[in-house]
Amino acid sequence: MSRPTRFQDTAKRPWHTLMFIGGVALLNAIGAGLAIPVMPGLVAELSGRTIAEAAVLGGYIAALYAAMQFLFGAAFGALSDRFGRRPVLLVSLAVLVVDYLIMTFTNSLLVLFAGRLVAGAASATYAAAYAAVADISGSRSRAQRFGMVGACIGAGFVFGPVLGGFLGEIGLRLPFYVAAVLMALSLTYGAFYMPETLSQSRRRPFLVARANPIGALRQMAQIPSMGLFLTALFFFQLANHAYTAIWPYFTIEVYGWSSAQVGLSLAVVGLGFSSVKGGLIRYAVPRHGEARTALVGFVFAALALFGFAFASSGFVAALLLPVAVIGALVPPAINGLMSCFLPVNQQGALQGAVSSLFGLAMVLSTLLMTQSFTFVMETGLAPAGTPFFLAGVIMLVGLAVFLGAIWRNR
Repeated sequence: MSRPTRFQDTAKRPWHTLMFIGGVALLNAIGAGLAIPVMPGLVAELSGRTIAEAAVLGGYIAALYAAMQFLFGAAFGALSDRFGRRPVLLVSLAVLVVDYLIMTFTNSLLVLFAGRLVAGAASATYAAAYAAVADISGSRSRAQRFGMVGACIGAGFVFGPVLGGFLGEIGLRLPFYVAAVLMALSLTYGAFYMPETLSQSRRRPFLVARANPIGALRQMAQIPSMGLFLTALFFFQLANHAYTAIWPYFTIEVYGWSSAQVGLSLAVVGLGFSSVKGGLIRYAVPRHGEARTALVGFVFAALALFGFAFASSGFVAALLLPVAVIGALVPPAINGLMSCFLPVNQQGALQGAVSSLFGLAMVLSTLLMTQSFTFVMETGLAPAGTPFFLAGVIMLVGLAVFLGAIWRNR
């Protein structure tokens, strides 16, 4: 098959596009996850510090990675509305290949910091990826296909750390090399098989006002009800990131879990999220619609968070995990709702705003949840589950905002 150099009828080949988008999402998540198990040892090696001291630097690296996704998500969305989805995704993959190769061989802590910054920026292509999915999907299939991409991301965050831990036993830098190879394979597939999904006639000029996160969010907020949907999605992500922020510390400190038990629980959650986003939502949305599907997700997510706040044992906490994963219905359902408000040449801007919102929520949630957990554990002024209780309250705020948006559009 010849290499697609111009816009083609993607309706005839949607699965090539979906496979490529799913692969990009999966590999971006795997690339991020591969680094998690080896980062403490690598930072300690390059800085000459102990693992405990290196953890502080590792936290800064993680926060900066998320901050770059916040800053660049809108830019990639705007660029994809101007130049098309295909070149944005391919250039990003090429940058990631080079970046991971540099991190494979560097002996400088400064270069490692810079490399993770570049990786965070180049990985902010979820905006262009989701916009490409919106381009080739009808209103009835968007939420399901958004869910498929979300399932790929969830699977990447399950298998990435596991694979990174295994490879790290062989060599601390091997995970970065493997990430480079995986990105290169995805780049090759996309170069030959992914057509452009946005025709020239539907593109729009690139404006700096739309290419920064504040400008992108402000532009989306001007559309009736869009601001409410985005706010609801922000509160959901702010609450839901409590798991990634404090789950390992909480379960080890409160329940005495081993690292193997923590890893197994995270794998269960990741697989559950992937199953919900890639499977359950395909049945929920056609039968109940995006609004009711998101509502169910909000309710289950809040119940799980409050449950973790008061769980008396690790066994009870484990029983709550299936409840928590139902919350994964929320992002693709709301994404599907919002995409119906916009023409195809603004889907990149929308997904750029969503990507930036997710990055901001990740940064703020990491700081809020870790600081509150440390505070209650050191002072004893509140139960250990207080951060999850706080996250549950935030989730209810998101639910209230979402209901307001639905009421406004009834």
